Amino acid sequence: MGIFWELMQENELDEQKSRADTLEERVDQLETDLDKTRKLLRKTLEAPEHHIQKYIDGDGAY
Repeated sequence: MGIFWELMQENELDEQKSRADTLEERVDQLETDLDKTRKLLRKTLEAPEHHIQKYIDGDGAY
């Protein structure tokens, strides 16, 4: 699964480079992508917690 994730990220980076003409635009795009990735990671961690009704990440909520 890791290889597929790396390929997907590489593809996204290539698309970003073609869309962003300046360094500032690239940084903005990367920050947006990082925010989306963090939200996805949070959802990925929360889904099993809801399913098994047990805390996984120790935040005290599921």
